[in-house]
Amino acid sequence: MTKAGRGAERGANGGSDTHTDVRSPRFGQEGGELSYGSYLRVPELLRLQTLLSDPPAHDELLFIVVHQAYELWFRQVLFELETVRDRLFAGDVHPARHYLARIHAIERLLVAQIDVIETMSPQDFLAFRSNLAPASGFQSVQFREVEAVSGIKERGLAARLGGMPDEMARLERRFAEPTVWDAFCSLMERGGFPMPADDDGVRRRSLLAVAWAEDRSLWDVAEDLLTHDELFALWRSRHVLMVERQIGSKTGTGGSAGAPYLRSTLSKRFYPDLWDLRSHL
Repeated sequence: MTKAGRGAERGANGGSDTHTDVRSPRFGQEGGELSYGSYLRVPELLRLQTLLSDPPAHDELLFIVVHQAYELWFRQVLFELETVRDRLFAGDVHPARHYLARIHAIERLLVAQIDVIETMSPQDFLAFRSNLAPASGFQSVQFREVEAVSGIKERGLAARLGGMPDEMARLERRFAEPTVWDAFCSLMERGGFPMPADDDGVRRRSLLAVAWAEDRSLWDVAEDLLTHDELFALWRSRHVLMVERQIGSKTGTGGSAGAPYLRSTLSKRFYPDLWDLRSHL
């Protein structure tokens, strides 16, 4: 270092070189009370994978980890959907689109995660499948919350989920609160495009006007919502194929018809108006 550089360093330290050996803790080291593991609760997290098979089936750990990861991502998707809904109600298009893009990235990850579970053969799954009954992925309350916040509210399913009281209370709250679609309709109305709940003809005309408008902002939001819908539908489709690959036409562990039931859900759409619009452009 040059003399000028050393002088500048002494000036920055507020005095002579005698102070340079006194080192204060770097950012994040004060007190030494927080670590990566303690912040993320890693020890507690790693204790949550409890195998039921005895002797332990090798692939049961994979099965648990994949589905716990799904639930963590569902939690994040719900957080982002709530924010998207609130931003759309407030007319803040840019942040809403930003968080929708994040949702899309997570949903692509959820689809790709099926590749991991498909490394488990049917024989591997059968080694522990009998221990899972009567539990079933059908009972994922957060999955139903994602549907409800997005725009599909099937209250009749709630009684069949068998969730804990706090889960069911949370789901009932989702059924009572506005959806992302409600927020988008509010944004359309703010822009002068009526979206009455009881007249799909009026909604179609408004969406057609937006589709051909010079200002693309509302159309871009509609396209982002459709991408969310499409990616979720893609996950449903890949999930059905995975189930068929694993158990064929067997009854599900929760007592459902298994793959045939899952196939009956493939036509679900969060935003049917946006899909129908394509036929009228």
